[in-house]
Amino acid sequence: MTRLNELRDNPGANKVRMRIGRGIGSGKGKTGGRGGKGQTARSGVAINGFEGGQMPLHMRMPKRGFNALNPGDWNEVRIDRIQAYIDSGKLDIKGVVDAAALIAARVIRRPKDGVRLIGSAGFTAKNVTFKVDYATAGATAAIESAGGKLDIIPTKATWKKTPYAG
Repeated sequence: MTRLNELRDNPGANKVRMRIGRGIGSGKGKTGGRGGKGQTARSGVAINGFEGGQMPLHMRMPKRGFNALNPGDWNEVRIDRIQAYIDSGKLDIKGVVDAAALIAARVIRRPKDGVRLIGSAGFTAKNVTFKVDYATAGATAAIESAGGKLDIIPTKATWKKTPYAG
């Protein structure tokens, strides 16, 4: 039995930091590991990525991909996880299973921008009506093959396209 006054970290769990600039005997005296004189021996140096006027590598590389203007933050819920909550009795399937029902059953924590159903196997509950923002093709097939119904909420436009004013 370990006593409270005998509790301590495992050996090597906390490494003691090197104290620099404390004399030549410390191994990090005088210049303190910064080398000789010059810009990098001073504080406030911000030269990462600077290549002496040459075009930096991160600007020479080609741009790839796409960043959406308004990316959504979704609750992605697997349908086999919903089935587990139905089996345990935490999720009531008599009404419509939407974001509010999933929050009440503690399947999700908060509504965010909406609910997306993912997955393609593990759902066997009969006559369940879902009202969600999105469902994958596999999730849709699994729910409909079990005899359920899926209502997709139409998405709201997050920005308006303005006509060209000339």
